[in-house]
Amino acid sequence: MDREFLIDLFADFGPVTIRKMFSGYGISANGTNFALALRAGLFFRADEHTIPDYEAEGSKPFQYQTRAKTVTVNSYWQLPARLFDESEELAQWARTALAAAQRAKVKKRPKKTSKKVASKPTKKATIPAKAPKKKVSKKSPIRKHARRGD
Repeated sequence: MDREFLIDLFADFGPVTIRKMFSGYGISANGTNFALALRAGLFFRADEHTIPDYEAEGSKPFQYQTRAKTVTVNSYWQLPARLFDESEELAQWARTALAAAQRAKVKKRPKKTSKKVASKPTKKATIPAKAPKKKVSKKSPIRKHARRGD
């Protein structure tokens, strides 16, 4: 999928920002990334509210292979192929993907602050104080000797 194809694909949804990412593109609206266009296909952001829709269509979550295992990313699901020909319905799926991405953003914010508030204070390691350095005056014989290079 190239940039022009993606711009046309999201025409009924509204303006999108398309940025190079991994082996494809990250697609965002209003600063929120909600889709990935990769070699493996087009993936929309999903959550517990929208995953059943993807499952009903027979879609699968995004997966990639590492040397050791296959990693499944449940927050991005493949867009059903039939939607590439249904621009109005694709726009609706894109809106629900954007909403899922926005819900995920909101969920992340409170967790960060609540963890800081709820976390136990950690003991700081005591670092021994360093002995103050002795000042060597410019008139010191050691210094003069070092300057001459002898």
